[in-house]
Amino acid sequence: MSFSITILGSSSALPTSTRFPTAQLVNHDEQFFLIDCGEGTQIQLRRLKKKFGKINHIFISHLHGDHVFGLFGLLSSFSLLGRKNDLHLYGNSLLKDIIADYLKYFGAGFSFSIIHHSFGVKSIQEIYEDKKLTISVLPLKHRIPCVGFIFKEKAKERNMKKEMITKYQIPISKIVSIKQGEDLVTENKELIPNDFITTPPVAPRSFAFITDTRYTESIIKHIQDVNLLYHEATFASGNSTLAKETYHSTSVQAAAIAKAAHAKKLIIGHFSTRYKDLSILLDEARTIFPETFLAEEGLEFEV
Repeated sequence: MSFSITILGSSSALPTSTRFPTAQLVNHDEQFFLIDCGEGTQIQLRRLKKKFGKINHIFISHLHGDHVFGLFGLLSSFSLLGRKNDLHLYGNSLLKDIIADYLKYFGAGFSFSIIHHSFGVKSIQEIYEDKKLTISVLPLKHRIPCVGFIFKEKAKERNMKKEMITKYQIPISKIVSIKQGEDLVTENKELIPNDFITTPPVAPRSFAFITDTRYTESIIKHIQDVNLLYHEATFASGNSTLAKETYHSTSVQAAAIAKAAHAKKLIIGHFSTRYKDLSILLDEARTIFPETFLAEEGLEFEV
């Protein structure tokens, strides 16, 4: 089952000639979720040959321009392309009002319906669920209300050993309960342990998107053992005072969070435009957390 993250934008505040503001595309089992929509997002989607029609859920972390200015153009393009499917838009309560104002001044409507999902920004809460996945919001410490997003696969059922079905003539009616962990009791009252006739499922995977925030250890308990962690790293450690003043993090702080959370892999992004060479950020982070990578445009990371 696919579970990957494609980087569409990695710059903070301003786009540059090589970096766009924040946006990431999550592919879970060929269902696509867009996280944030900075300026240039739809250009990146086209460059990377991602199909617009497959994006049915958009999540906005907060209402700073570098995370939302691309949304209005993307919605317009959806309509110009004749989209009919509902679009689910997740954000704080102000986002719905902003979209209403956009429609008021720039158009009578879209060819599709927007289903708004407003969430609070003061506590962790689940905002999406399907048969395979849940998505929760996690409050962060920024200058305005801001959240991160945690994607978690649901635990899978155990796998039947096909030869055991034949050996014990297990009826279909019992397979469901056995895959859920029950032992087998044969017609002769023989107890067959579950782990003898099944194999463990693949462990569920998780991805945490931690965007604009001051260094805060309060998030660690919520992202423990995450398979892939994206954490903003706007500044190098030499600008730690500026990071604190602007409610952002350094690459060293991002790495410290990843290490404390026992993350498997860390992606850093939201880079200040002052850094033409990002190696200083990467090298600093890797001294603390070696499995660190840069969120460079076009890269795809497996969870």
